[in-house]
Amino acid sequence: MAAAPIFAVCAASPQVTALLGAVPTRLYPFGEAPEGVAKPYAVWQLINGSPENFLAGRPDLDGYTLQVDVYAATATSARAVTTAISSAIELVAYVTRWGGESKDSATKNYRSSFDIDWLVPR
Repeated sequence: MAAAPIFAVCAASPQVTALLGAVPTRLYPFGEAPEGVAKPYAVWQLINGSPENFLAGRPDLDGYTLQVDVYAATATSARAVTTAISSAIELVAYVTRWGGESKDSATKNYRSSFDIDWLVPR
């Protein structure tokens, strides 16, 4: 099972790295963003996946649904990162849901969320 190449695609995008940095690019698998990481940053997680099965033979690709959450100090920054990431992946995957936007009352972080469907050849 190959993973969806979200990091590689985003790290290759000048628009994404202008906002999330290049070394390191602040796009992390869920639960792996370092404590006190600079904002803005984004995390992603697998929320669903399945092989494209056939009656004869092995699947030749896997489908993944990823959720991306962007965290920023301002709503404008969160939206800019959301736009940059979605623009970077739209040529190789599909944005399937624009999620909610919110501001955490404790941390004061702004959050923007969206989902991506990705077909990954094996």
